[in-house]
Amino acid sequence: MTKLLVVKAHPLNADQSTSVQILDVFVEKYKETHPDDEIQYIDVFNDDIPELDEDILTSIIALKEGKTFPELTDAQQKKMTRMNELTQQYIDVDKIVVANALWNLGIPSHLKSWIDNICVSGVTFRYTETGAEALAHGKKALHIQSNGGYFGGKDFSAQFLKGIFQFVGVEDYEQLFIEGIDFAPSKREEILEEAEKKARLIAEIF
Repeated sequence: MTKLLVVKAHPLNADQSTSVQILDVFVEKYKETHPDDEIQYIDVFNDDIPELDEDILTSIIALKEGKTFPELTDAQQKKMTRMNELTQQYIDVDKIVVANALWNLGIPSHLKSWIDNICVSGVTFRYTETGAEALAHGKKALHIQSNGGYFGGKDFSAQFLKGIFQFVGVEDYEQLFIEGIDFAPSKREEILEEAEKKARLIAEIF
């Protein structure tokens, strides 16, 4: 069974966020055109997404030095277990769609934390004598992002997500930008209508 992972990276709902609104349009059309696929959801603002903190980093060091998992503290074990779950979830799915707003030219910090849980050396990538090598091949990804202005994928957020997914092995990568609503609020409905049309078209063949 094909598995799609939907990553909601915005704290608001579809009535308040254009990126979530377009995400919902995409998912609705995807369900219609892929009725047998399994859809999993991650809400980076409300789900348990460990940050790369002292517990995580010291756990990684300790395990590399030969310490066993039961020897870690309770806090370390809890965070590492959840991190492993998120990493495995990413490995197990076939497709990923991420939706976020462009905040100060970057991604939300909660989304960065999720990224840190799927970029794991030796699991989704590895270092070799010739450089980093992706290990999680065969997936496709879609990035949906609302931008107040016009950036055409040149902003840091779009470039970062594209680069990070390619880093772990995604070769089939698409981007859908909802651009210019803050710059031209009078064109809001026109911009949203066009974005919804694109979302449905992508969902049909994704």
